[in-house]
Amino acid sequence: MTDGEEFRKYSMLIQWSDEDDAYIVTVAELPGCRTHGATHAEAIQQGEDAIETWIDAARACGDPIPEPSVFAPSPAIPT
Repeated sequence: MTDGEEFRKYSMLIQWSDEDDAYIVTVAELPGCRTHGATHAEAIQQGEDAIETWIDAARACGDPIPEPSVFAPSPAIPT
């Protein structure tokens, strides 16, 4: 299992899919980490579970775990 809130630092892109009639979750930092949910809230929960599972599997296999992306604010535009 992951320690603490580590898995919550990863970004989740949540998009509605008419074709799947579900919210699709993609975690860009973790290759192949995708899931879905019938509701937005379920998609978030499924995304968090998928991140944790991806990290646990990578650790078990001895694979490297990419660092989460960190928000970098845009530089201020001079006025």
